[in-house]
Amino acid sequence: MHRSHFPFHLLYHTIAKKGRIFYVHKYMDRNRYWRCHFRYRTVSPYRFGERIRGFQDFLGHRPYPYDDSGHGTHVAGILAGDGTASDRRYQGVAPGCHLVAAKVLDRRGNGRLQDVLRALQWISFNQNLYGIRIINISVGAAAKDSKAAARLIKAVEQAWDQGFVVVTAAGNMGPAYGSVTAPGSSKKVITVGASDMLDRISSVSGAGPTAECVCKPDLVAPGADVISCANKRNSYAIKSGTSMSTPRVSGAIALLLQKDPFLTNVEVKMLLRESCLDLGYPRNRQGWGKLDIQKLLAL
Repeated sequence: MHRSHFPFHLLYHTIAKKGRIFYVHKYMDRNRYWRCHFRYRTVSPYRFGERIRGFQDFLGHRPYPYDDSGHGTHVAGILAGDGTASDRRYQGVAPGCHLVAAKVLDRRGNGRLQDVLRALQWISFNQNLYGIRIINISVGAAAKDSKAAARLIKAVEQAWDQGFVVVTAAGNMGPAYGSVTAPGSSKKVITVGASDMLDRISSVSGAGPTAECVCKPDLVAPGADVISCANKRNSYAIKSGTSMSTPRVSGAIALLLQKDPFLTNVEVKMLLRESCLDLGYPRNRQGWGKLDIQKLLAL
């Protein structure tokens, strides 16, 4: 079974950078399809091997893990890459954890809302089979699409109530007030912005408050020019966005749950709040502050 490439996330946000490493344009059309077109420069090799415990393809129904888009592999590498191909230089946050993948995007980065909802249902159904604790989502429903946003929020809150630690991207539609995207606008889940995309030049990280006047994001983590696994053999890729920030937090939570497996999702959220580093930005831009893994694990 070929296990080199796979998607880990459900939907994603990336940003545009002309004349440099890659170019990305992302939008949602009136048919509720998420679209993304990108090119990127590859750098070096990687594999995940037998740590992929489960996989479900909601598009082509292939029985084996694969990733013809590339974004999911990059996200998974940030979370769980062991850095073997780079002499540990590009190691993920939690290189010992196992992964379960749900593929809902095609090779062009297009995905349908109903496939995302089906994927969340599948994860919920297989929670005990695979021992799933954390759901990492980099999601893309704009606030103006209220029906799609409401359905996504309802789905992730059901997962949260089931006991999952749900970690979502704040999106790259900032820095305007209320620019955080769904389901990151849910008051229950852990919403992550990009700590290095808060200044005037690259201030694209989604900001709160939400329509319900909830302060978001909850915290921020590095997300600019991140080198991680590519979906081609013998390669790494450089990408930017809150999608890259989100798996850093998911990886930190994996380490925390390894230390104390009995923590609830609410307790995890409170420990993150207590351990963040204040960057001095408004609450609706930085949340509690920047992820501090060392302090988190010391609590």
